[in-house]
Amino acid sequence: MSSDPIRILRGQGGQVEAEGPCDAFAATVLKRAGFMTFPTLYGQWVRLPFDMGEAWETEHASWAADMLTAARYPAELDPSLRTAPPDDTTPPAPMPRRSTAAMTTQPAPPARSARR
Repeated sequence: MSSDPIRILRGQGGQVEAEGPCDAFAATVLKRAGFMTFPTLYGQWVRLPFDMGEAWETEHASWAADMLTAARYPAELDPSLRTAPPDDTTPPAPMPRRSTAAMTTQPAPPARSARR
């Protein structure tokens, strides 16, 4: 594993690309996040599919960066590709209580007769 970061950014043509040292495991993580790999004259071109929409690209790029970070790879994500963290300021609503009338017991199924 290299100390150079894997950078996920939006390229000049608008596509989302991953650049930097990418070993087999990092390539598998990126593939799991939806990235595709294409051979070039100078190595590999790793990118998300075109025309999936910016929201989809942002979600998958952020997911890829989070997975790479969890796998202890140095990863850098273009700030424009970071999804907003969930708003955790409001606690979840309590579950509604079920009435005791709805919790009546069901009769047991009939027992099977013994074979002769």
